[in-house]
Amino acid sequence: MKSKFKIGGIDCANCAAELERAIQKIEEIESCNINFMTEKMELEYDEDKKEEIIKKVKKVIKKEEPDVSIEEI
Repeated sequence: MKSKFKIGGIDCANCAAELERAIQKIEEIESCNINFMTEKMELEYDEDKKEEIIKKVKKVIKKEEPDVSIEEI
């Protein structure tokens, strides 16, 4: 399943790339793509575990970039 998110508060393209790499380390994530310029993130993951995966993604974001917010679109 693919989901798109509005991601705000990323300071630079390097921060976006580091965050993308950290999210891709989550076992259930098949792919993660963060576009710094459009402030969008696309995740591909197992549909059955959506809530659990989104919680893990938010936890990683708060750890890596505490000022970043995400909202599903």
